[in-house]
Amino acid sequence: MHRVPAVMVLAVLLAGCADVEGLQSEGDRGTVHAPKSLWKDIRPAPPAPDQKPGTAAVVPGLPKAAGPSMRREDALSVVRADVTSAAEQDGGTGLLVDPRAVQRLALCTQAVDGGPDCPVRPAVLHDLTGNGREELITALDIDGRVSELRVYTVQDDGSIARILSRRAVLEGVEVAAEHLAVREPTTNPDYVAVSDYVWDPKAGIMNLSQLTLDDCPGLAQAPAGAGGSRCAR
Repeated sequence: MHRVPAVMVLAVLLAGCADVEGLQSEGDRGTVHAPKSLWKDIRPAPPAPDQKPGTAAVVPGLPKAAGPSMRREDALSVVRADVTSAAEQDGGTGLLVDPRAVQRLALCTQAVDGGPDCPVRPAVLHDLTGNGREELITALDIDGRVSELRVYTVQDDGSIARILSRRAVLEGVEVAAEHLAVREPTTNPDYVAVSDYVWDPKAGIMNLSQLTLDDCPGLAQAPAGAGGSRCAR
């Protein structure tokens, strides 16, 4: 597997080639221009305090956790409470959650797994904070492509908090120790973007620690329109 930095620097090769008589100049290859900044005087307004998906947030409307970890919590109830609250906070703007999320959750029944049409993925329990307590990792699939990835933890006072919120096309999600990696497609079919999140005890959230590109060596062999992952690993 080959992984390269996501911010790729273009190398300018010096003109010249080697032959039996040594280095020979091939002449002027053109002028190298410095990058030009666009719209330097325009800056986005900062998000409001309640519209920062990268911050930890206690999920309202939920009772205190039944234990020190998320193992005994109902994933569907947690996601429903979180999505409903986020939709009310952002007023349907999509800043905190996809505007279609609440409607998608309406497909879930009272069955333990939400029923056959429920778009909430099976919960995964994994200790991402390194304290021996399991966090809950799940995702709400919006339209067959876009998903709302969520990670929840139990805080010291027993409240349930969201420590990661990410809207993405989930090519893959991987966990290892205290790392959670999200794989997403890019405009280049040969690569996927890999966002590596790690627990930040000071901020109390899963923070982005590294962004890389990972190659898709088996993509050329995948049939057009095939389902599942684009990358054969």
